[in-house]
Amino acid sequence: MPRTPEENERIRQAAKEKIHAAAMALFVKKGYHATSVEDVAKQANISKGLLYNYYKGKEDLLAAMIQVRIKEISEVIVTAAAIKTPIEQLRYIVDGALDNVYHRPEVYRFYLNLQTQPEDDHVLAAYRQQLNEESRKQFEVQCQIFEGLGVKEPRMKSLFFSSALHGTMLMMATYTEGFPVEKMKQQLMREYSMNSF
Repeated sequence: MPRTPEENERIRQAAKEKIHAAAMALFVKKGYHATSVEDVAKQANISKGLLYNYYKGKEDLLAAMIQVRIKEISEVIVTAAAIKTPIEQLRYIVDGALDNVYHRPEVYRFYLNLQTQPEDDHVLAAYRQQLNEESRKQFEVQCQIFEGLGVKEPRMKSLFFSSALHGTMLMMATYTEGFPVEKMKQQLMREYSMNSF
């Protein structure tokens, strides 16, 4: 019995996720430029031909991975903005960010690495710019959240909040053993949900 279009799409998505995970592991370990399509196929335990069935090459694969990440960031922004109270919006961002890094520290390290590549790297520059633009959008939503909390300088508060959140995420991605995730969430909420600044 032939597969339905839905089953085919499910299989395609599963294969793409497997390829993305393999590419990410190698890009983090060896770097983008030192990783070949053959390396990715081997890591994903698929043929090179199958990989080329989904992507034209390594840059096309990276571009697809960036689009997935941008979609994830955009969904966080849209969902946070739709929550009724600023305090719950802030909690959603904190919980989501820290849970994400806790469960997938390699993903955070990969995109952080990409966002800090040298400007002269012409291959990666466009992708770095796309990710940074999404981060700027998230920052603007955070500014609105802090306005809603009634802080005196919402942009400055958002800047401090982003710095503390990303610092915590970096610590989590670096020191995964025994990191007090829930306590850090509570501390961030205590520090940044007050309207004094």
